[in-house]
Amino acid sequence: MNPRPTVAFSPYATYSRAEWARLRDDTPLTLTEADLENLSGLTERVSTDEVVDIYLPLSRLLNLYVEASQGLHGHTERFLRKGNGKMPFVIGLAGSVAAGKSTTARVLQALLARWPSHPNVALVPTDGFLFPNEVLEARDLMARKGFPESYDLGRLLNFLAEVKSGKERVEAPLYSHLVYDVLPDQTLVVEQPDIVIVEGLNVLQPARLPKDGEAIPFVSDFFDFSIYIDASEELVEAWYVERFLRLRQTAFRDPASYFHRYATLSEEEARETGLSIWRTINLVNLKENILPTRLRADLILRKGADHAVDSVALRKL
Repeated sequence: MNPRPTVAFSPYATYSRAEWARLRDDTPLTLTEADLENLSGLTERVSTDEVVDIYLPLSRLLNLYVEASQGLHGHTERFLRKGNGKMPFVIGLAGSVAAGKSTTARVLQALLARWPSHPNVALVPTDGFLFPNEVLEARDLMARKGFPESYDLGRLLNFLAEVKSGKERVEAPLYSHLVYDVLPDQTLVVEQPDIVIVEGLNVLQPARLPKDGEAIPFVSDFFDFSIYIDASEELVEAWYVERFLRLRQTAFRDPASYFHRYATLSEEEARETGLSIWRTINLVNLKENILPTRLRADLILRKGADHAVDSVALRKL
């Protein structure tokens, strides 16, 4: 086997938190403290400092990308003398369980929707594209829920193709973390948005190479920009266990919860259970499927303690 080549080059320009914060320029803070409270996650409080230092510069950068894409689309339509309808800008957001993807997605959705050129911003979690539990059970995949093989990839690809083609109304399946299953009679409706944020564990995975020359599309083929939420394994493990303990005191107490059986565990038992789930399932998925996609992202947000972003790596143009 050939040794891994050593290349003295990085495709990324890396910014410290202070350097990145300066790129905000005069972008206004459009979120109130009440907004931040609503956008925060179960164990991740979104602070004003985090929005000002990290997310306002990022929203400014994304606004530049979106407006440039809209301009290129318009020029191309005029050149071709053919109108293909509205073409949404699709952002992919990846990272480990408990890394804070959902919170980042909500914050970006709120900030981007306040820019005048793209007020319609849709957020689509890929959890809804998991196979229903009955299918996973029949295929002996319940213990690998969240792994690539547990998703209805065809349905997700068709959804993205319809969104990207400018179809007026597209429906995505909804997932309930309470019942730990896809909701069969409920959907998320996407109606010609300016931007779509697609958030999920494995959205940056590449497609396998075809042997016959035929195209094999994958989710990341539809992205115009992609973000990876990064943190050390030790931090993500601590955040996962913290969230598990918090859920034990809240959602798990609901008799309708799939994990209701964990509500009666002692704190020590709950901590051991959370650690076991993390190390036998989620950590394995992180190492095998999620972390290897990090360098496919256009931008990497590297987190430290308390979910605060320490540095930002942006792929060079």
